[in-house]
Amino acid sequence: MVIKINKIKNGYYLLAGVLAILFAVTHAWNGETTVLQALQVNEAAMDTAVIFKYVWHIITAENLVFGIIFIILSLQGEGAKARFAAWTITSLLSVRLLVILGITAVYDLSGLKDTFIDSITILIYIAVNLLGMKVKKLESGGQVTSRR
Repeated sequence: MVIKINKIKNGYYLLAGVLAILFAVTHAWNGETTVLQALQVNEAAMDTAVIFKYVWHIITAENLVFGIIFIILSLQGEGAKARFAAWTITSLLSVRLLVILGITAVYDLSGLKDTFIDSITILIYIAVNLLGMKVKKLESGGQVTSRR
């Protein structure tokens, strides 16, 4: 699928979509090549390994769906439904970050430093989403401005 530049109505949503798809690919790859391999090396119980694997890939699938939604939103005009979808995804990402930080802090406070890259990535993703929600296309001149 080729996206024509003049069809893009919200570049931030396009960027958020591309980032989300990239995050889905890297999340799946990282899981299969490192994290999930450790379950086999450490001989975790099969049911534990299966549960961990599908939970890992639920996040991968969510990122992929978020990416597709944001790419579709980037091609649509600004409206209440688009903003609701963007707010919903941004809220889920915020809760995801709070769960990562909260669980890590409760069970291994020193492990918070290991969440730094993931946390920064999620915060950048959230920031791009918020910027996308502030963009408004003017009907008259077709220029893109920020909402006030």
